[in-house]
Amino acid sequence: MADRRQVLRLGALAAGAPAVLGATASPALAGGHGHQPSLVVGHRGASGYRPEHTLASYELAARLGADFIEPDLVSTKDHVLVARHEPEIGGTTDVASRPEFASRKRTVLLDGISVTGWFTHDFTLAELKTLRATERIPAVRQHNTLYNGLFPVPTFQEILDLRKRLSKELDREIGVYPETKHPTYFRELGLDLETPLVQVLRRNGLDRADAKVFVQSFEAKNLQALREDYRLRAPSIFLTSATGSPFGDTTTYAEYLTPAGLRRLARYADGIGPDKSQVIPRKADDTLGEPTTLVKDAHAAGLKVMPYTFRAENAFLPADYRVGTDPAAYGRAIDEQVTFLKTGLDGLFTDQADIGVLARSAAYAHV
Repeated sequence: MADRRQVLRLGALAAGAPAVLGATASPALAGGHGHQPSLVVGHRGASGYRPEHTLASYELAARLGADFIEPDLVSTKDHVLVARHEPEIGGTTDVASRPEFASRKRTVLLDGISVTGWFTHDFTLAELKTLRATERIPAVRQHNTLYNGLFPVPTFQEILDLRKRLSKELDREIGVYPETKHPTYFRELGLDLETPLVQVLRRNGLDRADAKVFVQSFEAKNLQALREDYRLRAPSIFLTSATGSPFGDTTTYAEYLTPAGLRRLARYADGIGPDKSQVIPRKADDTLGEPTTLVKDAHAAGLKVMPYTFRAENAFLPADYRVGTDPAAYGRAIDEQVTFLKTGLDGLFTDQADIGVLARSAAYAHV
């Protein structure tokens, strides 16, 4: 557990100057594991405080100290990349309340699963821009419903423009961590994600090996194609799930994460983004267990490890890190992240970037 006096001291800093805390956190970490400080990735922006995948959410994450902001990318009907958690937008926009789009509701087969709703690929960008974002999990994040109806759906280019502006304003480069969502599905629609993704990165001077960019995907074949066919030079991350396999892939995620599988991944990927339970699983009673060898194995293969997703609410925490019984109340999120960071992570995804920055400082404050 993090020392409480240290956490309180750092908490005061975080409240007054998150950018300063982010800057001062680095030296302590640099000595902790002999590598670069762990990165804080603003998962869908600051989605613990604002509706996810909005410019307001991304901006807040950067201002709270996130090193990277993370947009999930899907395509519009006219082949423009926009940020939404899924192509289905009934739960993240006000489209269901718009009578002019009632006829767009339909059922599709999304990666083999029947899904009913409204889909970005049935809307032009101009039509999509008339919609407004809503909170995806209002039962847990009722506060975020304050902002329902205020923010439009952003394009990838708008996110990169925001990144550029904030990097200048905050005097530190903000990274971008885009995910291709359901690339096989979109390719079969004739709306491949790879072409516009690479084009936008290159247009913005970000398709470089040293760019502050990580392109991520749950489909290994997608990353391999980006590297080999599209000649993507920016770093890439293979996302993994605790169960199953990538869509259309006979290799399971578990097989990809064996030492041999990790060495093969290293041919076209720069790191992995596992479910955090693959780093430290939970026991049968839902308390946190012991670390696996995944971090060590991935580092042996030359891969970075940046798991998802760390959230402050009890609903998402291990049983022994919850405080009280209210699912929406905050638990011991700092302590949980400190425990994970001490396994040697290269970064972590968090919905509350300020908590990630604080945990990073607390983790190695005495190293």
